[in-house]
Amino acid sequence: MTAAVEEALRRLEASVSLLESAVTRRLDAERSHSDLETELEIMRDDRARLAAELDGATARLAEMQSVTEEVDHRLGRAIGTVEGVLGRNGERGEG
Repeated sequence: MTAAVEEALRRLEASVSLLESAVTRRLDAERSHSDLETELEIMRDDRARLAAELDGATARLAEMQSVTEEVDHRLGRAIGTVEGVLGRNGERGEG
Protein backbone atom coordinates (compact mmCIF):
# COMPACT_ATOMS: atom_id res chain seq x y z
CA MET A 1 0.00 0.00 0.00
CA THR A 2 1.04 3.50 -0.58
CA ALA A 3 1.74 5.98 2.16
CA ALA A 4 -1.28 8.06 1.19
CA VAL A 5 -3.63 5.08 1.49
CA GLU A 6 -2.09 4.07 4.82
CA GLU A 7 -2.53 7.63 6.09
CA ALA A 8 -6.15 7.69 4.91
CA LEU A 9 -6.82 4.36 6.67
CA ARG A 10 -5.29 5.68 9.91
CA ARG A 11 -7.47 8.81 9.71
CA LEU A 12 -10.53 6.66 8.97
CA GLU A 13 -9.78 4.40 11.95
CA ALA A 14 -9.31 7.45 14.20
CA SER A 15 -12.60 8.94 12.98
CA VAL A 16 -14.45 5.67 13.54
CA SER A 17 -12.93 5.44 17.03
CA LEU A 18 -14.06 8.99 17.83
CA LEU A 19 -17.54 8.20 16.49
CA GLU A 20 -17.75 5.07 18.63
CA SER A 21 -16.72 7.07 21.70
CA ALA A 22 -19.33 9.73 20.95
CA VAL A 23 -22.06 7.10 20.50
CA THR A 24 -21.04 5.41 23.77
CA ARG A 25 -21.13 8.74 25.63
CA ARG A 26 -24.53 9.53 24.14
CA LEU A 27 -25.97 6.15 25.14
CA ASP A 28 -24.56 6.51 28.66
CA ALA A 29 -26.07 10.00 28.95
CA GLU A 30 -29.49 8.74 27.82
CA ARG A 31 -29.31 5.81 30.23
CA SER A 32 -28.31 8.17 33.04
CA HIS A 33 -31.17 10.53 32.15
CA SER A 34 -33.61 7.62 32.27
CA ASP A 35 -32.24 6.57 35.67
CA LEU A 36 -32.69 10.11 36.97
CA GLU A 37 -36.27 10.24 35.70
CA THR A 38 -36.99 6.94 37.45
CA GLU A 39 -35.48 8.22 40.70
CA LEU A 40 -37.49 11.44 40.41
CA GLU A 41 -40.72 9.48 39.93
CA ILE A 42 -39.90 7.35 42.98
CA MET A 43 -39.27 10.51 45.00
CA ARG A 44 -42.59 12.00 43.83
CA ASP A 45 -44.40 8.83 44.89
CA ASP A 46 -42.67 8.91 48.28
CA ARG A 47 -43.59 12.58 48.71
CA ALA A 48 -47.24 11.88 47.93
CA ARG A 49 -47.29 8.95 50.34
CA LEU A 50 -45.63 10.97 53.09
CA ALA A 51 -48.03 13.88 52.52
CA ALA A 52 -50.99 11.52 52.91
CA GLU A 53 -49.50 10.04 56.08
CA LEU A 54 -48.89 13.53 57.44
CA ASP A 55 -52.49 14.52 56.71
CA GLY A 56 -53.70 11.42 58.54
CA ALA A 57 -51.42 12.07 61.52
CA THR A 58 -52.56 15.71 61.65
CA ALA A 59 -56.20 14.63 61.67
CA ARG A 60 -55.53 12.09 64.44
CA LEU A 61 -53.69 14.75 66.46
CA ALA A 62 -56.62 17.17 66.14
CA GLU A 63 -58.99 14.42 67.27
CA MET A 64 -56.77 13.55 70.24
CA GLN A 65 -56.57 17.22 71.24
CA SER A 66 -60.35 17.45 71.16
CA VAL A 67 -60.70 14.31 73.27
CA THR A 68 -58.06 15.58 75.70
CA GLU A 69 -59.93 18.86 76.13
CA GLU A 70 -63.18 17.00 76.79
CA VAL A 71 -61.50 14.70 79.34
CA ASP A 72 -59.90 17.74 81.02
CA HIS A 73 -63.29 19.46 81.23
CA ARG A 74 -65.00 16.37 82.68
CA LEU A 75 -62.18 15.74 85.12
CA GLY A 76 -62.35 19.35 86.31
CA ARG A 77 -66.09 18.99 86.91
CA ALA A 78 -65.54 15.70 88.78
CA ILE A 79 -62.84 17.24 90.95
CA GLY A 80 -65.14 20.16 91.72
CA THR A 81 -67.94 17.79 92.67
CA VAL A 82 -65.66 15.74 94.93
CA GLU A 83 -64.29 18.90 96.57
CA GLY A 84 -67.85 20.14 97.08
CA VAL A 85 -68.91 16.89 98.70
CA LEU A 86 -65.82 16.82 100.89
CA GLY A 87 -66.38 20.44 101.91
CA ARG A 88 -69.98 19.79 102.89
CA ASN A 89 -69.03 16.70 104.83
CA GLY A 90 -66.30 18.64 106.62
CA GLU A 91 -68.85 21.31 107.60
CA ARG A 92 -71.18 18.67 109.03
CA GLY A 93 -68.39 17.06 110.98
CA GLU A 94 -67.31 20.36 112.53
CA GLY A 95 -70.81 21.38 113.62
